[in-house]
Amino acid sequence: MEKLKEVLYGEIEGFRKVGHQFINGELNLMQFKHASGGFGVYAHKGGKDFMIRLRIPSGITNVSEMNKVYEFTQKYGLETIHFTTRQAIQLHGLSIDEICDLMKEALDNNIYTRGAGGNFPRNVAISPLSGVEKDEAFDVTPYAVEVGNYFLERIYTYKLPRKLKVSFSSNEKDEAHCTVQDLGFLAVNKDGKEYFEVYLGGGLGQNPRKAVKHRELIEPKEVLYYVEAMVRLFMDEGDYTNRNKARVRYIVERLGEEEFLNCYEKHVKEVKNDKSLAIEVKPKVYNKKGIKTNVENSRLVEQKQEGLYSVYLHPIGGQLLVKDLRAILDLIEKFEDVEIRLSMSEGVYFRNLNGTEAEELLKLTEEMSAKTDFEQSVSCIGVPTCQVGLCNSQGTLHDVLNYFKDNNGRLDILPKIHFSGCGNSCGVHQISGIGFTGKKKRVGDAVEECFTLFVNGAYGVEKTRLGEPYADIQSSRIPEFLFRLSKKVEESGVSFEEYLTNKADEFKGLVEEYSV
Repeated sequence: MEKLKEVLYGEIEGFRKVGHQFINGELNLMQFKHASGGFGVYAHKGGKDFMIRLRIPSGITNVSEMNKVYEFTQKYGLETIHFTTRQAIQLHGLSIDEICDLMKEALDNNIYTRGAGGNFPRNVAISPLSGVEKDEAFDVTPYAVEVGNYFLERIYTYKLPRKLKVSFSSNEKDEAHCTVQDLGFLAVNKDGKEYFEVYLGGGLGQNPRKAVKHRELIEPKEVLYYVEAMVRLFMDEGDYTNRNKARVRYIVERLGEEEFLNCYEKHVKEVKNDKSLAIEVKPKVYNKKGIKTNVENSRLVEQKQEGLYSVYLHPIGGQLLVKDLRAILDLIEKFEDVEIRLSMSEGVYFRNLNGTEAEELLKLTEEMSAKTDFEQSVSCIGVPTCQVGLCNSQGTLHDVLNYFKDNNGRLDILPKIHFSGCGNSCGVHQISGIGFTGKKKRVGDAVEECFTLFVNGAYGVEKTRLGEPYADIQSSRIPEFLFRLSKKVEESGVSFEEYLTNKADEFKGLVEEYSV
């Protein structure tokens, strides 16, 4: 990694000049974005402040690294950090010089931002409880780390048509969304042996598509052959002329599933003939002494290691207050062998806790964390921060929760709501029970912030489905709509999914009342 660091250090001052050219009006937004994305940097609306995305590998971090993140917030006067839906951390509201200085300091501490945006392999996603979950096939963590390192070592050399997303899930719940990724590896057991199912060419956003399943199971030690084969296929077959068609799923669409699989298998054979990429890994052995707890809490997860637990923390909208981060770190740095894993849902798991430690952390974070699925709804950063955002997704989420609380609504009736401020699906709205994607629409004499309602999406090997778009609703009316929906579901006495089936006409009638 020393050669990598040397290269990345050398790029930063050149990027600083580009940033100042943008601020001075010498470059337009798209010209700057094409340069900045590869550094994990994006301009806020208005073009004066910026965001930087810290590339936390597969969301795996620790107390020492999070202390360094805290130091960044103190140095640059930040009040929050934002957990993303791809297990990274975003810091917002920085000047271009602060961005570049922070980038250097992050590199000094083995924290990378290169390739956290732009036309590069993104953070390799992973089931956040992999290694400790009771019903997992096996621990996929070391394989995801190997792939992440493989990408990172080459990150400045890639010339891809657009971004490439790779995920690893440890069981059929598919918490890393393998079934809607460019490339997904799902752990399975067959005849007492460990294998990966491979999923190809899925994706969300404009023209979403479920992934195609590879014809054969593969041995885990061979994952890098299949990763490199996807990179080569993408470069050979991807569209370099039209960004709107420059994702792997459009290659599937153009070639057809059978020919796409044939093309992929050809590249796998070529990679195997070219180089040796087989890997051997050693999953972590958990030797910590467990202590049982009798506490019941929706945020407490019993691990497969007896007497050990994970505690989930979900700040509203993924926005963790820096003062809360400090309090958490002060507590858990006293714990033995604690692990920290960021989730795909804007939250964080503190793992490998004994019962006593778990109880202490639950007590400390009681007021910091959302509790029910509904409160743990997901939102991209949106307007007024995101440069390409169309709607205030974070504000709408807060408006919804406040409306329920002000009107004594139950917070345990509806599923998680997923908000994306535009059509890019950063809030993964297309695989959620209820999702919204932002748009601007003329309502009467004015152009208003509206969201398209998506319903009945889901993820999981046997149940992945893309949500169905129903109607456009003004953002200001979404809180009331969801409140009335929760009342109808509550009155029905069944789950939200059952309500959609049993009361389809009633649901459509309610939607029509709010449709514009």
